[in-house]
Amino acid sequence: MDGTEHLTVRREGATLVLTLSRPEARNALSLAMLVGLHDGWLAADADDSVRSVVLTGAGGAFCAGMDLKALAGDGMAGEEHRDRLKADPDLHWKAMLRHHRPRKPVIAAVEGPCVAGGTEILQGTDIRVAGASATFGLFEVRRGLFPIGGSTVRLQRQIPRTHALEMLLTGRPYSAPEAAAIGLIGHVVPDGTALARALEIAEQVNSCGPLAVEAVKASVYETADMTETDGLAAELRRGWPVFATADAKEGARAFAEKRAPVYKRA
Repeated sequence: MDGTEHLTVRREGATLVLTLSRPEARNALSLAMLVGLHDGWLAADADDSVRSVVLTGAGGAFCAGMDLKALAGDGMAGEEHRDRLKADPDLHWKAMLRHHRPRKPVIAAVEGPCVAGGTEILQGTDIRVAGASATFGLFEVRRGLFPIGGSTVRLQRQIPRTHALEMLLTGRPYSAPEAAAIGLIGHVVPDGTALARALEIAEQVNSCGPLAVEAVKASVYETADMTETDGLAAELRRGWPVFATADAKEGARAFAEKRAPVYKRA
């Protein structure tokens, strides 16, 4: 895929890198960006040679949230993007990972502001790396708005409820170390190195069995709200078929032969 004027796409080996590219607006979400994100998630899922996705931002910013003027159509380049939203009114929610969960692991590489809609998209990613000066927060209540990208549901499931409510109800910014301390992100790295670290993690993911990786991710999310009994039963349904794959046999052979496995998604 080619991306859009506000979303660039490139390959790094088996990793698809999606870059929010509107640095003059701190990568605020535009219609062109949402269309590019939507298409990027679908392209990653459809291409078996893609084993992971890294989401990052250009120009030292991740995402400053929704650009309401752009979403309304003011100053938009390319009416074809408006047509896409008309054809699929749910497109923007899929793009923001509210109504879509990619099969492949998604790793966020955050530099600079990751606030409002940026923090909402972040909650749809699986692994999160941030530069030391990155900032996070859900500012909607300060503007009399509602964080409708999923945060009142997801955030309390990802961090302790007291921290989730404080973030949601105060609308204050959080530093990267504070975000890591409450569990919103997993890694804090020197400024300017978040993408490099995310690609290192992606490469570790890529070296594993792709069928196993996808099944493990699916199981984690599928069982998140189940009782332990139901979750363990669901895990067996997901997990047992993996043992019968050619990839599982290749993994065992490679271990015995002390070599790197060559997986073929079979």
